[in-house]
Amino acid sequence: MLLLQFSTSHYCRKARLALGYKKISYQVSNLTPGLHILKLKPLTGLTTVPVLLPQEPGLVEVIADSTNIFKFLESYCPKPALFLPNKAQQSEANMLEDWLDESIGTATRFVYYHFRAREGKSIDPTVFSQVLIQVVQKQYGITDATAELAKQRIEIAIAELSRRWEQSNYLIGELLSVADLTAAALLSPLALIPAYQQQYPLLFEQIKRIHLVCAEPLPPGIAIG
Repeated sequence: MLLLQFSTSHYCRKARLALGYKKISYQVSNLTPGLHILKLKPLTGLTTVPVLLPQEPGLVEVIADSTNIFKFLESYCPKPALFLPNKAQQSEANMLEDWLDESIGTATRFVYYHFRAREGKSIDPTVFSQVLIQVVQKQYGITDATAELAKQRIEIAIAELSRRWEQSNYLIGELLSVADLTAAALLSPLALIPAYQQQYPLLFEQIKRIHLVCAEPLPPGIAIG
C-alpha cells in the first residue's frame, strides 16, 4: 500500500496510526504542498491528503480522507479491530472522531502555525520553512484573533478528553477506537508548544501511549523515555 501525504500533516499521522495499529505494511510518498494538486486532482478530484492507494488486485484503487481510510482498513483487515463491537459505543466514537476532525484538528492547525510564526520560529528558521508557514497562515486566515478562538476550542477539547481518559485508558469503553487514534494524531502538533506540554501532561502521556501501541514514531516534542 502507498500513502500519499504531507510529512507534517496531523491528518496523515491519523492514517499512519491506523495502518500501524493494523500492522499493515505500507510505504509513503511525501508530496510538496502546492505541487501536490497535480498528483491528487486526477486521482480523487480533491486536493487534500491523506490518500491511500491499496495497489492490490480486486481492491479499490484510491481512498481519500482519513475517515474513509479507517473504514477501508477495517474491512480489509478486521483484526485488531478499530471499530467497537458495541454499536452505541461505535456511534459515539464516530461522533467524537467527526468533532475532532472538523473542529479540533483545524484549531490545532491554527494554534500550531501561529506559534511557529512567532515564539516557535527557532524550531526551523530556514527560509523555506518560514515561507511555507506564511503561506499556510494566509491560506487559512490565521491571525492573532482566529488563533485565540482556536485556543479556546482546544481547551474545551482537552478538558473533555482528559475527563474521559481519567476514567479509563480509552476515550470510549475499554477498547482502542477511532476516537483515540484521531485525538492522538490531531492534537500531536501541540507537543512542540511548551505551554501545552506543561499544562496538560495527561494528554501527552496518552498521545505517547497510543503511538507506541500503533508502532508509529512519536511526534516531535515527545521524548521516548
